[in-house]
Amino acid sequence: MSVAGSIALYCSLILLGALGGAAIPLRTRRPDMRVTFLAFAAGVMFGAAFFHMLPEALREGGLRSLSFVPAGFVFVFLLERYVFVHACEEPPDCEEHAHHRALGATAFWGLSTHTLFDGIALASATQEGVGFMTFIAIAAHKVPSSLSLASILKTEGRSARSVMAYATAFGLMVPLGVALYFLAGTALPLEHVAPKALAFSAGTFLYIAVSDLLPHINRHGHRGGPRHILALCSGLGVMYGLSFLGPHGA
Repeated sequence: MSVAGSIALYCSLILLGALGGAAIPLRTRRPDMRVTFLAFAAGVMFGAAFFHMLPEALREGGLRSLSFVPAGFVFVFLLERYVFVHACEEPPDCEEHAHHRALGATAFWGLSTHTLFDGIALASATQEGVGFMTFIAIAAHKVPSSLSLASILKTEGRSARSVMAYATAFGLMVPLGVALYFLAGTALPLEHVAPKALAFSAGTFLYIAVSDLLPHINRHGHRGGPRHILALCSGLGVMYGLSFLGPHGA
């Protein structure tokens, strides 16, 4: 198969995986299971930050790139404090849900930033003849990431159509990264931008997990405490295991 055909196949399968991951929380109507999914999402966010984004940023950009972590953290704080209304735990028809919500959109952009650079890595690896293993690693990451994104969006009261639209856009970041590599890879300083963008996204993930997801779980997870702890640890464990599948994994 040609390089273009392989990349098209990989991108299509990754998109299907993202949509499949997003569909899982949408099929669950039990409020207690939604909290469990959020606990898993918190673990994924922590794991993505500590096992993927920060090591990649440090490896590619050095210690200086990590200065963008607090920038991402403070950025989301300012968004929630002064621009958007904080995520609401009340029914979708409450007054706060009528306003913009920052949490899901921030999670989307943070995940999408990482996925965009995954697309760049996929294009480069496929050209070098090692695209299949990179595809496996990226596809494996997208399912738990998309599940986490959908869980957050669903908790905000967004419709199933809206959640799937976000999941589709999230999955399409891979072919967008591929296109960016082939169209502008030589003209843009991607090797300098990537570490800073990943560090910034890691900061947004840490804020979301610490300030939004975990407090929500503590407020609404009294009955399922052990299950939620297990879900949190599972999210961490999944992302830790997947760190060995990445292009720079051990």
